[in-house]
Amino acid sequence: MKSAFFLIPAVVLLTVAGCGPKTTQSDGTAKPPTPGQAKLRIAVIPKGTTHEFWKSIHAGADKAAKEDGVEIIWKGPLKEDDRDSQIKVVEDFIVDKVSGMVLAPLDDTALRTPVSEAVKSGIPVVIMDSALKGEDYTSFVATDNFKGGVLAGKRMVELLAGNGRVVMMRYQEGSASTHEREEGFLSVMKNEPAIQVVSSNQYGGATTESAQKTGENLLARYGTGPGRVLDGIFCPNESTTFGMLRALQDGGHAGYVRFVGFDSSPKLVDALKAGEIHGLVLQNPYKMGYTGVKTVVAHLRGEKVQKRIDTGASLATKANMDTPEIKELLEPPRFE
Repeated sequence: MKSAFFLIPAVVLLTVAGCGPKTTQSDGTAKPPTPGQAKLRIAVIPKGTTHEFWKSIHAGADKAAKEDGVEIIWKGPLKEDDRDSQIKVVEDFIVDKVSGMVLAPLDDTALRTPVSEAVKSGIPVVIMDSALKGEDYTSFVATDNFKGGVLAGKRMVELLAGNGRVVMMRYQEGSASTHEREEGFLSVMKNEPAIQVVSSNQYGGATTESAQKTGENLLARYGTGPGRVLDGIFCPNESTTFGMLRALQDGGHAGYVRFVGFDSSPKLVDALKAGEIHGLVLQNPYKMGYTGVKTVVAHLRGEKVQKRIDTGASLATKANMDTPEIKELLEPPRFE
């Protein structure tokens, strides 16, 4: 079966191509700028820079930049709860007069004004990963996050045979992507009368440490293990999933409670293999970074682009994790 990543260029070209000028030569390499034409400079702004997810976004963005002969400038806040820092990064890039931006907004409301200012300054913005309120952007490149939450919910129903008590630990307020995943998961639970969601209003926060603390508090309140009252847990992103995993491992409960998470990292893959995690909903961050840069470059070169581009979601389990398609999503390229 062909590699999912080898298929990315073809998919993106079909997605963003219009009737504008071609940007590559017959051998597939980037077309050099015409004499006097400045090299495009694209700012790529993640929510944070520490999680494995963003390293894969960076790798995809870097590949697209090399193919199209543009420069990317990678800069974002260290932690995913630093809205002020991300706003300042966007504002600084406006002053720097970059050619375009690809932004994963930390907050769907707080980043609306700086994005609008960028557009007014003639800098097109492609939103990736997490939605932004309003329509003041060129394109939105992301997972269908509600659908991802539905995948997690269906996996939980399967694991519990439609009967049990479940906890959902949220990520943080203002994050549109994780909110949609949470709502997708809850939409499935609402149609299962024998499954009771005993907690769905606790936030893990932006770090593994804060998520572990919230996880420990939830486990202390509801209990896990043989004969205890908690049957299932869902977490909507990498840091909450890893924080809850550590809480389960430290308490000696890992593997007893049915656990479905979101995203991938080496330690989460190990836990899936060991039966401590029973499902991971996977995005395609490499494709997301690649498509984000491709889309803003296509727009800058006069090509028509789609307003919404879905980069896909899949479910990994212990049973399918070694298949080629899932293995590449569990272990995507990462920028080091």
